[in-house]
Amino acid sequence: MKRLVFMLEERSMKETLDSILPRIVPAGISFLCIPHEGKSDLQKSIPLKLRNWREPDVQFIIVHDKDSNDCGVLKQTLVTLATNKNRPDPLVRIVCTELESWFLGDLSAVEQTFSIDLSSKENKAQYRNPDTIANAKQELRKLVPKYQPISGSLSISKYMNIQRNTSHSFNIFISGVQKLCNMNENIVQGIYNA
Repeated sequence: MKRLVFMLEERSMKETLDSILPRIVPAGISFLCIPHEGKSDLQKSIPLKLRNWREPDVQFIIVHDKDSNDCGVLKQTLVTLATNKNRPDPLVRIVCTELESWFLGDLSAVEQTFSIDLSSKENKAQYRNPDTIANAKQELRKLVPKYQPISGSLSISKYMNIQRNTSHSFNIFISGVQKLCNMNENIVQGIYNA
C-alpha cells in the first residue's frame, strides 16, 4: 500500500483529517481525503470510486457519521456498498455521533482554539464519553457560539491531542489507520528481510 484514500461525508472532516493524519501516517505512505456533499453523495460514490479507481496499492477508508442510525446496520450497509473483488476491503469507520463528538472529546483543543476556559466541563460525564451526546454540533455551539463547522474543524484539529481524546469512535478510527499503516510496514520489512 502506497496511499490511503479517505472517503468522507463533508469538507469539515477533510479539514480535520488533513491536520491529524500527518501525525499518524508514516513517511512513505501518502493520503488523499475526498469530501462529498453529505451522506447520500458519499454512499453513491463508494461503489463507483472503488470500481473505477485505477491507481494500484491503494487502501480505501470510509468515514461516515452515525447520527441516529444503528451503528451495526450502517456499517454493514457501507461494507456492502464497498464490496469489490478487485481490491482489498476498505476500512469502514463510524463517527459517533458526528465529527463534533471528536472535538468534545478534547476540550483543551477547543479551549486553545477559542481562548476560553472549559476546565469546569472536562469532568462532566457527557464530556468523558462524548459519543453519547445526541447532537454534538449543537452542544459545541452551546460552549462556543461562534463555532462554524469548516473553520472550526480546521482550527480545533491543529490542537487535538491524538493520545488524550475521550471519544471512543475517535480512538477506534486512529487505531484502525495505525493498524493499516503498521501492516504495510510489516509487509515491506518482510520483503526486505526475506
